[in-house]
Parts: sequence; structure tokens; C-alpha cells
Amino acid sequence: MNQERCLGEENMKHKLSNLVINPSNFMLTHREVFFRGENACYDKAVCALRMTSETSFFTYFNACSLGKWKQYAGIQEVFLHIEFSGDPCVIQLLGMSDGDNEPVILSVGQRLVFNADSASNEGVEEGKPQHYSFDICFPETNKDVVGFVIDTKGETFLHEAFYYVNVEEEDVNPVKLALSTTTFKKEEYIVPNIELVKREVLACDDPIANNFHMFVIDNGQTLDYETISDEGVTVLPNKNVGGAGGFARGMMEAMSSDRGFTHVLLMDDDVKICTESLKRTFNLLSLAKGKYRKAFINGAMLSSEEPNLQFEDVAHVLKSGAYHRVKEDLHIDLISDLVKNESISVEVDRAYGAWWYSCIPVEAIRENGLPLPVFVRCDDVEFGMRNNPTYMTMNGICVWHEAFEGRFRPSVDGYQYVRNFLIMIAVDNCATDGLFMARLERNIRMYLRIMAYDTAELFLDGLEDYLKGPDYLAHVSGEKLMKENGARNEKLVPIEELGELGSSFTYNKKILTIDKRRPLFIRLWRTLPYDRHMLPDALLRDNPKPVFYSNLNSWAGYSMGTKTLVALDGEGRNGAVRHMDKERWRAIRNRFSNLKKQYKEQGEAVRNSYREALPELTSWEFWNDYLGTDLMPNNASEEK
Repeated sequence: MNQERCLGEENMKHKLSNLVINPSNFMLTHREVFFRGENACYDKAVCALRMTSETSFFTYFNACSLGKWKQYAGIQEVFLHIEFSGDPCVIQLLGMSDGDNEPVILSVGQRLVFNADSASNEGVEEGKPQHYSFDICFPETNKDVVGFVIDTKGETFLHEAFYYVNVEEEDVNPVKLALSTTTFKKEEYIVPNIELVKREVLACDDPIANNFHMFVIDNGQTLDYETISDEGVTVLPNKNVGGAGGFARGMMEAMSSDRGFTHVLLMDDDVKICTESLKRTFNLLSLAKGKYRKAFINGAMLSSEEPNLQFEDVAHVLKSGAYHRVKEDLHIDLISDLVKNESISVEVDRAYGAWWYSCIPVEAIRENGLPLPVFVRCDDVEFGMRNNPTYMTMNGICVWHEAFEGRFRPSVDGYQYVRNFLIMIAVDNCATDGLFMARLERNIRMYLRIMAYDTAELFLDGLEDYLKGPDYLAHVSGEKLMKENGARNEKLVPIEELGELGSSFTYNKKILTIDKRRPLFIRLWRTLPYDRHMLPDALLRDNPKPVFYSNLNSWAGYSMGTKTLVALDGEGRNGAVRHMDKERWRAIRNRFSNLKKQYKEQGEAVRNSYREALPELTSWEFWNDYLGTDLMPNNASEEK
């Protein structure tokens, strides 16, 4: 029951969010994200949460983000609908804002007496316990987040609960949501997600079920599309055109259909999801007002390794070309952090939302074009820079994704980042090219320090290919290029496979871990132009020393006197041996010097060429040719 007439003909109940009382298996060790209670557990036999003592629902998924709903939708009065069976209980309403030490009581504990007046057997199977339903209005409050606690002295079962608002039907925005996910041989993730969508979204009783479709763009062409596809899900075999090409295809398929989609939700394939995030996104879009009707919604990335850790929801680009999260790490199982999460504004300059979960109005795509054909990296950032949207975020709109730390690949994080970010500077003017080039020089210098020659060369390849201009970008085979560059990534193997070198040194694991609190003198030391390659051979030793395989956290000063390094991952379990090659070092430095000269001479002309090519590279005509499709927007007159 999402929409139900009440308070006369012109008003209806409209859901804001459902309570999640049956967490996924991988979340069972972090139930505090959903509810807190020593004696609370989901009972599959009765399809309800069984409680025998106090249980709190003031949590990341099950509290209500009242402040956000006021801001985005102008909502003032929120209700709680709740259905029980079993013994009577007491419910207490709570509220909290950032800066409060703990939730404050909004209402004195109200005893819910189960009697004939509260009986509701609608949808209850014969032989099942009697259900009792209650609707409770939250008192007027300025608290950012509201929620509740249930206390029972017996055995009480919570079957269903949701927050809702009374609205006039004309105030509900018409929403049709297309979910587009691009996959490349990630069956272990995408197949369960498809099944979840079919079971919990397309088959649910909420309005989203009739206003939702899932497009799966299969770049690996390994899914059984005929078996999986149905009325609610379409699997489309696609050339391997990277994430950018896959998401472009998803946008085009949604906009060329006759279903009248208003929004396209882009989502990674290698994520774990809670389908309530999809429902909550739909509900927010349905009620958004003012400037927020055109806003993007970005879901938070939670860590698969630490499911209670929020890594990022919205980030922005610094003038130096660095990415910077709006929020630092938050532990969403902590009440203070889930409240803080809703108090920090994400409406900042040069903001973008990563495409692990990003909901985009179709109107924005019509007005500003499709993604750039960059294969991977910066496609989502550039799209954000180009559109400059307002972003909305909310607790419970999220996915779980593997952490990026320890996933450094020079072919992607070197080549693709350099080439694509320079393109983004050219077309969107989101950073200062001089500052970016200074960062690039520093990175190359630091990679050379730790003798990561292939990595440094891939950075330079990115710069060189950028200088080739938009025509090269439009015609290069992204798949072929990725394979060629990927073959040059440093191959880390288990330490024991390195033989004597792998066991001939000791190291402090702190060297390999991120430590933002390093002493100032160490951080300054890292910036100095020292390099072991400048030392005479007589001062260099053969005894190996460890370094982190990526420069991001390496302090190589302690290993200056050796010409053999063992590059280790963050756990120190895998590594690769590096040997000094002064001739190659000189060649890389000379090549960079020449490329810098070329960039200085041709930079303005190259930037102009990309700006001029942007409308073509983001057009339907280009992408149809690139993808080998023949799609047209449903309203061709609105295409830009």
C-alpha cells in the first residue's frame, strides 16, 4: 500500500520510505544499520521481526530523514504506519539533529493496545496471527532525523512499517524510472541483482512496480538474454565499449522507448543492493519540489568489506584536478554519523556523482548530450561538470561496492585518468591545466623514484594520446587499447613466489598503509626532488627494500640506497621485483620534457578542438555509429 485515499477525495497517503526488517545475509553482522535490539530477529515463518524487549529503529535505513524531506519536498507533517501481531507494546518517537548528544524524546511512550479497532487482516493468510495496524503522527519538530523505539514485555511481531505523508494527488510528480546497468562478465553480481529487482520491485505493491524497467547492457555478451529478459527486464548484448559506452546505450534505450521514462538510474554491475534504495529514489522523485524536480540523486557507496562504512555520496573537483569527497568516512551504524550524514550539504561547486548509483533526469540528457566516448574513467565526472546539477542524497539510498584502495591499475588510474581528465579540462574548464600538469609531473617523478617505469610510461601515453585530439578519441578502439595497456600493468604475485627476494627483507606494515597523520617532515621530504637514480653506482646496494606498489602512500626515503625494490600491495601479501634501469629512467624524463614542450605549444589549439567536437562526440548520431545501433529519442524534436 503506497498510495491510499484519506482525508477526503483530494488527499492521499504517499510513502516516503519503507522499514527494512529483513536484512540481506551479508548484512547480518551489521544489523545496527537496520535495527538495534539484543532480542530482535527476523522470523521467516511469520514474515515479521520478532521482538521480546526494547528495539530501536533510529537507524540508517529505518529512521526518517525529515530535514531532507522538508528541504527537497516541502514536507512538514510525517506519519508512521505500523502493523503488529502478538503482545501489546509501547512506542516512543525520537528526533535528533547534528550536534545533539543523543536522540531526544518527541512523545511520551504510547502504549499500542491491540483491539478490534486496530485490527487489520487485509492480505493476511488464513491461519496466520491477527494483524493490528496503527497510524501515528510525528509532532512538529526541527530535528533533522526522526525515528522510534518499540518496547515489549512479551513477544511482539513487526510485520510492516513505513513513513508517509498526506498530499494532494496533483502534487505528485509523474515518474517513470529506467534502471541501466552496464556489465562485463560479472554474473556473480548482476544475476542476483536482476533476481532481486524482479522479486522485490517489479512484483511489489508500490507504484514503482508499474513505472520501472531494468536495462542490462551486457558488454561481455555472456548473459542468457533470452531467458533473463521479460516485461520488466531487458538484457541487451553490446560491444565492449566500456562503462561510458554501456551507460550511453542504456540512456539511449530508455529514451527511445515508448514508455515515457522521466529518469535514468545508472548503477554499477559489481554492487550489492537493497531494493528499498530503488523505492526510496522513486518516492523522492515523486515528491521533489522547486529546483529539486530537476536534481540528480546520487546514492552513497558503502564498503562491501565494511558494510557499515560510507565512503562517498557526492564529490567535487579541485582546481588542481584532484577529486575530493564532500564528506569524510562515516560509520552509518553510529547514530551520530547517520545524523551527520543528513546535515552536511552536498550542494557545492564543481560537484559530481559517481555512476555506481546516479539518477539523472531524461531532460538533462536531452539538453546536454550523452557521455563522452572515453571508455572508462572520468565519464561520470565529466557528465557532472557539463550538467552542473543540484544533487540530492538521503540515508538508505546506497549500494555496497568493493573499496578502491588496493585496486590501482596504471592502465586505468594512470593512462585513462590523465587522458580523460585533460579532455574534461578542455570541454568543461573544471580545473586549471597548469596545476594539473604540475600534479602530473609530481606523480611521474614519484613513480620514477620507486622504479615503476611502466606506470610512468602509461601516464605519459595518456598525455601523448590527449594531444592527438578528438579525432583520435572518436576512432580508437577502446577495448583494444585497454587490452594493450592492461598487459603493461605490473603483475603482483604471492610473496612466496618471489623466492629469496621475497624472504630477504623485513618491513614495517605501516609503510604500506594510508596514514594521513604522518609527521610534517616526512610529508615535506616526499615532495623533495630526490631520486636514487642520481646516486653514483658505488653508493647503491643490491639488498632489496619494500615499497607500496602505488606511490600514493610511499615514503621511499628509507630505501634510497638500494637498486632493488619489492613493490607490495597494502596487505604485504603480493609483490613484484623492480630493478634499477638508469637508461630507461633518462628516456622517460626526456620524453616527458618533450611532451611538456608540445603541450605548451599546442595546448590551446588542442583544447579548442575538443570543445568544438563536444556536441558531435555526445550526439545520438555519433553514438549510433559507435555502437552499431539505430536508435532515436522518442521525442526527436527535443534532442540537442
